[in-house]
Amino acid sequence: MCDRYALSVLSLASRKNVMNRKVSVLLLCVSLLPASQALAKSKSILPDGCGDDGIQFEVSQEKENPAFTPPVEGKAVLVFSESMPREQKLQSTTRFGVDGAWVGANRGDSYFTVTIDPGEHNLCASMQSAPGRMKKEFTQALSLTAEPGKVYYFEAAINVIGNANIGIAAFGFQQLSDTDGKYRVKAWKFAASKAKN
Repeated sequence: MCDRYALSVLSLASRKNVMNRKVSVLLLCVSLLPASQALAKSKSILPDGCGDDGIQFEVSQEKENPAFTPPVEGKAVLVFSESMPREQKLQSTTRFGVDGAWVGANRGDSYFTVTIDPGEHNLCASMQSAPGRMKKEFTQALSLTAEPGKVYYFEAAINVIGNANIGIAAFGFQQLSDTDGKYRVKAWKFAASKAKN
């Protein structure tokens, strides 16, 4: 009888130890959750001009470019283009942001336009397919003081040193001269983009 009682006590103690271990593991996981969330956020910190890193775009190029229209009275126009040397078979989608929200995207040699109010603006270009650990290298920011009636041209350029299979990619975002910008509008295709659901 004592042996049976001793076995029952040992069995109960063993179940209690297993339960305590499960509770301990659960508490450990719950305690690490804020740290893992902070780490996840730190991987996708983007400049002020960018939007939410979770937003991705689908992009198509129009067969016919629309006629370029000057800014409406009291507004300015931004032209965002992407360029890539033809010999580089790399296809990327670059998102462009204004004041903390994505306004569209390009894929390959293409452009799109955005109308903005005059004043100070934070701009951003980010390659949406860049892995989290490389996001900083493929994201750049600029600031602009826009004047009414003006058109501002910007380009995100992706270059691969070496070849597309084993080369090193370089990303740049810069303001273009009016001459270069007007050429992009004539030579590149108009990009239509929409955020994926």
